[in-house]
Amino acid sequence: MGRDGRVRRFARLGGVFVAVAGAQLLPVAVSHSGAVTLSLSSNHRVRARAAASGWTSSNWSGYAVTAGPYTSVTSTWTVPKVAATRRASYSAAWVGIDGFNNNSLIQTGTEQDYYNGAGHYAAWWTTSAQGFVEQPISSMRVSPGNVMQASISQTSPGTWTINLTNVTTGVGFNKTVAYSGPGASAEWILEAPTVGGRIAPLAHYGSAVFDPGTANGVSPNLRASNSGNLIQGGVVVSTASNPDTEPAPATPDGFTMAYGSTQPAPPSS
Repeated sequence: MGRDGRVRRFARLGGVFVAVAGAQLLPVAVSHSGAVTLSLSSNHRVRARAAASGWTSSNWSGYAVTAGPYTSVTSTWTVPKVAATRRASYSAAWVGIDGFNNNSLIQTGTEQDYYNGAGHYAAWWTTSAQGFVEQPISSMRVSPGNVMQASISQTSPGTWTINLTNVTTGVGFNKTVAYSGPGASAEWILEAPTVGGRIAPLAHYGSAVFDPGTANGVSPNLRASNSGNLIQGGVVVSTASNPDTEPAPATPDGFTMAYGSTQPAPPSS
């Protein structure tokens, strides 16, 4: 992922070269040797939707809150299984801070792609200091159906900790990094990454639930106006549900993403 409309350098991730930044991508034929470049980016917003229903983007979909500053964010999601597509297609599920309306970003997540006749899955982290290039977590295998838990937190000014755990396999990852972004936003995102300098076709990921999530250690109290849908070729290809409903006094902290233009139901709690 990266800032809006920016293309970044590339790093190898599970046989694919992945960069994280804001730009549009074209799918590039992926070889078994991993000759393809894949990158992510910051929010490339298209326009605001009606005030009650949020924003649209050419590369992001999900939820973003902007009442910062934020010094921590967490999320849990289940890795979706991508369906076969005629041409290569890509998706990334992640949690992060910044990038929604500035040039900074710290994030971690999973990649769910389809190319060369098969689905490909991987874990990664990055910050704007890496040029938004995904840094592969080679010690962590990722498969559809795996439950992932992620947290990003500031431990002292300029120093942050990234944690990603595959709850299903019990494998965890922890890294301390330097990061100096303003903490202006916190996000839970399903993204169409960038390949070859253009936003790639979004993988047919079916659905993905982000629940629960926190920002600054508490429920983010999500609202429909925090949600965003992803548009490619003038068509909505990734749609966010309304926030979940929690029993009082708890506030909404989760949502469902679905491939396509039909709004899914929110998670039950």
